[in-house]
Amino acid sequence: MIAETTPGQRRRNSQKAEIVAPRQGLRLPKPVRRLRRQAPMYALQAVSQLSARLRLLTGRDIIDLNRIMEVVQFIYQQRELARRGPNYAVDDFGFDPQWTESFITAFKTLYRDYWRVETTGVEHVPSSGRALLVANHAGVLPWDGTMIKTAVFTEHPHPRHVRALVASQFMGMPVLSWFLRRTGQAVGHPDDTRRLLARDELVLVFPEGTRGTGKGFKNRYRLTRFGRGGFVATAIRAKAPIIPISVVGSEEIYPMIGDLGPVARLFGLPYFPVTPFWPWLGPLGMIPLPSKWRIQFHPPIDVSDLPAKAAEDQHLVMALADEVRETIQRGIYENLKLRRGVFL
Repeated sequence: MIAETTPGQRRRNSQKAEIVAPRQGLRLPKPVRRLRRQAPMYALQAVSQLSARLRLLTGRDIIDLNRIMEVVQFIYQQRELARRGPNYAVDDFGFDPQWTESFITAFKTLYRDYWRVETTGVEHVPSSGRALLVANHAGVLPWDGTMIKTAVFTEHPHPRHVRALVASQFMGMPVLSWFLRRTGQAVGHPDDTRRLLARDELVLVFPEGTRGTGKGFKNRYRLTRFGRGGFVATAIRAKAPIIPISVVGSEEIYPMIGDLGPVARLFGLPYFPVTPFWPWLGPLGMIPLPSKWRIQFHPPIDVSDLPAKAAEDQHLVMALADEVRETIQRGIYENLKLRRGVFL
């Protein structure tokens, strides 16, 4: 026997069919799905052919295929990383090497094309084992740390990650602190420094701290005090070589002409910079200027022969700190002479 349906039931069944039908129709035909998978390859082939034709017409490369491939690689890396789910490894500091390396393409663009960084002496960085990298600090925002990390990872014969120490104020900011930890940074505290060196990491410190990044433009390339030389005492205890680094170019990315102290205190910041473009142009004022950079890695200062108790000798510690500071300052002056122009 076939059950009879009422008009209301027939109407509801019809509505269900209308709902199900579109969902079933979402499945694309097999040729269309294949075309969608192969679309990036076809696009690259088309760009390659266009590049070849433009080269024949103009006699030079108009389209840089290597840069396009880098962008495509970056997109694919982000897609693959997004599929990892929650099961990925980070160390005690929250560092994710695989995720960090996916951003190397973006950092290389800044390094190579925007700031046109020239790096010398990177071979002084050891291929393995611990070392304490010590650099001057400037530029309002710590782009100098990013460029030093990029230099060691891209220019060194044996690419290595550099773990930079960051001021505690920045580690308290909601989104920024997560990004800094994820890319390998740690709080600028002696305990964190010792833990990283004990793991044979490359640790980058800026003894000037926020005094360096927050100094006015009129004092550019003049190093401030290196504190009480705590980084030297840490290096002696860890028996880690100290590698001074001179950075030229970071002072001009945000020429700081003023500091709004009350506003800085309101937001819990060490300073609130005023530049020719910030805060007048809003978010556009945060775009760094394309200055010409030079980074020099100096020969290491070996402290491995010193006993651990030498770290308590304040005279020795301050003498070594002054030696590091003078090496960096001298390197800054030499590289300023070698730089032909600030932006050219």
